[in-house]
Amino acid sequence: MNGLIPEAWAQGAPVAPGPGGSPYSFIFMMVAFVIIFYFMLIRPQQKKQKEHQAMLSKLSAGDEVVTTGGILGRIVEVGDAFVTVEVADGVRLKVQKVQVASLMPKGTLKSA
Repeated sequence: MNGLIPEAWAQGAPVAPGPGGSPYSFIFMMVAFVIIFYFMLIRPQQKKQKEHQAMLSKLSAGDEVVTTGGILGRIVEVGDAFVTVEVADGVRLKVQKVQVASLMPKGTLKSA
């Protein structure tokens, strides 16, 4: 037994503490995470979606808009699902109404 490498004696592994808290603590933690998740992610997204839908319902001919693809133009015609956007003199694009990202202030096209 006297060698260069001493024998390793197994020590007792630390015993994990049992579920010492309340049996409802896990459920309470999960409910708290769901509430935090709702207020941090779901609620702001719903608010943003409502604002976008309100903006789309107010679109009219003559409004200057930017599409999700980054195209800046003036609305010439508004339909139920599509809008016609004039991007240059005589150049008109028909895009889906939901692809209109934002409404720009009047005169943006002249400065661009």
